[in-house]
Amino acid sequence: MKHIGEEGNKIKTIHNDLLEKFESIEIHTFADLHIGDVHCDMAKICERIEAVKAKENAFVILNGDILNNATKTSVSDSYAEDIPPMEQLQRFVSLFEPIKEKILAVTSGNHENRTYNKEGIDLTAVACQQLGIEDKYSKTGALIFVKFGQGAKHENKRKSKQLYTIYCIHGSGGGRKEGAKAIRLADMANIVDADVYIHSHTHLPMIMKQGFHRIDRLNGAANKVDKLFVNTSAMLNYGGYGEAYEFKPSSKDCPVIYLYSKQRRMEAKL
Repeated sequence: MKHIGEEGNKIKTIHNDLLEKFESIEIHTFADLHIGDVHCDMAKICERIEAVKAKENAFVILNGDILNNATKTSVSDSYAEDIPPMEQLQRFVSLFEPIKEKILAVTSGNHENRTYNKEGIDLTAVACQQLGIEDKYSKTGALIFVKFGQGAKHENKRKSKQLYTIYCIHGSGGGRKEGAKAIRLADMANIVDADVYIHSHTHLPMIMKQGFHRIDRLNGAANKVDKLFVNTSAMLNYGGYGEAYEFKPSSKDCPVIYLYSKQRRMEAKL
């Protein structure tokens, strides 16, 4: 029996059941692409998409601000847009159409939300509908369940797929200094217990790990585990709004996450 307000207490969950033959998978995060900004590095974006296409075990999470979506009332300069908003949306769809089957989840960012806040139109939802991946979309954060490969065999039972949980959200705030951005990333662990956390928005590629004692209710124990934290980069050349407000240039190198099936292991590399 459902109680009033029950749905509002739930985090959006997205389930991905991948192939048993994968001994490992790569997860490439695309966020803060800012398609439409005159400083958007479209060549780098296309290069990264081609790298995903080339590997069967490579998958993708889109974590907000795919579009620049500058409006006349936003901080971004609407007069310096390289392409108009409608074409930005079309470019979003055309870029990711070839790898739509590899997309594990999609979230919205503050740039897309400019239109939603003003007009009630969710641009990321429209893009996901056109790609046919509405079930992979969350307007805020998403708790992703990923199963693949074959884990260790237990008590002569058939090997089951390895399961990882990933919590991702575009994020907000963060401040100018690296320490403040690291705090925003680490604070994600206060929201939900997961194996991997992915934060964007602050344009600073970052990787860190923390130890954690996870409750094992079945066996009445607490098991020591590691949690992996990843902050993503932006695909922007220096100039425009960032230079005008004296922000540091962004590194365009973005961490790639590696998950393994035969042994439970997570890592990320720049």
